[in-house]
Order: sequence, then C-alpha cells, then structure tokens
Amino acid sequence: MPQGAEGMAKDKITVPRIRQMKAEGEKIAALTAYDYGMAKILDRCKVDILLVGDSVGMVFAGLSNTLSVTVEQMIYHTQAVGRARPRGLIVTDMPFMSYQVSVSQAKENAGRLIKEGGAEAVKLEGGLAVREAIEEIVAMDVPVMGHVGLTPQSIHRMGGYQVQGRSPDQAKKIWADVLAVQQAGAFSVVLEGIPSHLAQEITAGVDIPTIGIGAGLHCDGQVLVVNDMLGYFEEFKPKFVKCYTELGEVIARAVADYVAEVKQGEFPGEEHSFHYSR
Repeated sequence: MPQGAEGMAKDKITVPRIRQMKAEGEKIAALTAYDYGMAKILDRCKVDILLVGDSVGMVFAGLSNTLSVTVEQMIYHTQAVGRARPRGLIVTDMPFMSYQVSVSQAKENAGRLIKEGGAEAVKLEGGLAVREAIEEIVAMDVPVMGHVGLTPQSIHRMGGYQVQGRSPDQAKKIWADVLAVQQAGAFSVVLEGIPSHLAQEITAGVDIPTIGIGAGLHCDGQVLVVNDMLGYFEEFKPKFVKCYTELGEVIARAVADYVAEVKQGEFPGEEHSFHYSR
C-alpha cells in the first residue's frame, strides 16, 4: 500500500460508513457539488456526501428544470468533482430517461457513471417503479441511493414542485416506495418535500439512512443544493432552504469594485505589474 494510503482509506467516507452513521446516531451532512473548486471547499469542511445532482441543469446551466440533463453532462461534472479527491462519498444522479426505458439501459448508464465519471454510488428517483432497476444495479456491485417523495423528474405528473404525502393515500404510497427501495438493496434514501412527521416515522421504521431535503429535522441526514444555501441562486428560494450567507451579494460587490477600478484606471496597480530586469 502506498505511503499514507492506509490513513486516507480509514478517513474516506464509504457506503458502509454511511450505514454505520445511522446505527450510531451520527447525522449525515450532504451537499451538492458540480465542479472541482467547490468540491475542494466542501472536502475541507468534511461534508459526508457530495451529491453531483441533476440540479446542475438549473443552478449551473440555467434550465427551467432537470429533465434535459444528459448522462454525458453528469459524467463531466462527476469527473470534475472527483478530481478534488474528496473524503466524502461521491453520489451521482442518474438523469431523466437514463434508467426508465429498461433495466439493461439503467445498468449500462449506472456503469458509465461509475467507470467513466468516477462516481462511488448513483441515485435514482422513484420507488416501486424502479425497484427492479435498483436490484439489478446493486447486483453489479454499484451502490444505489433512492429518492422518494417530491421527485423533480416527475414534476409534470405532480403539477410542479408540490409537497407530497399530505393525504393518507399519498403517505401510504411514499411508505410503499421507501420499502421497495430498501428491499431492492439501496443503501440510503432521499426523502424530499414530505411532512416532517411522515419523515420521522419512515426514519424510525427503516434500516437504511434517510437523507432529508424539505422533510424536517428527524431524518438521519440532510442535503441541500449548495448554491441555495450559499445564497447565489436567485431564481427561487424554497421554504426548506436556509441561506447561511448571501454569497451572490458578496460576489456582486467584488465584481462592481473591480469594474469601477478598471474604468477609473486604478487596477492594475504597481504591485500587480511586471517590469523589465535591468
């Protein structure tokens, strides 16, 4: 084993470690990451899971939803995140139409995200409808994270980004989806946009870790879109997002100062200039 590799291996967050965190009652902190620079910052802060989300289509590329994101784009962004060699587990979203057509398609694309992208796990939206795909992907030794409740790839069926599970029938369906995901072999499940009491019941009633986003306090972990929590995605702000800073304003002030200094001939100064040697 190369020098230092043993210590790195012990510190690296793995799928078994994520499951162990639930058993030990340690909360799991997850954030999205789409590029090398942000991944380096998240790694320095010891984020447990770096989710290369298909939300990249919205917060990075300006799309109105996630539906047109491609496997190739997810591979590209996963590669960028992976170059940071983060301690956190790299989980990559399987985008819309990369696993819905057939199980063989799902297996092939999951394999590409691992082999070409460098992901350490993949995430699929849905429950009962994708149970077989999860089973077959897991059988290839590719770890799978599930995602139920408000599933952004289903916005047309749901009528937009609507909270799910408020009615008894919806709650029953979410329970069925979570159990299907668990039984199919997923190592964890994202619960998005569901009432907190329902998320609390599910978290207590399943063996796999639950990662909440808009699902209240009682999940085993939490995930947010990093652009949202840093305050530099201004298109909309979901109720469940807490902005820990207004980075958009910080960036805007810095850029405005730069533009003003260039216009006024104040930048670059002597300290930023090169001169001939004599």
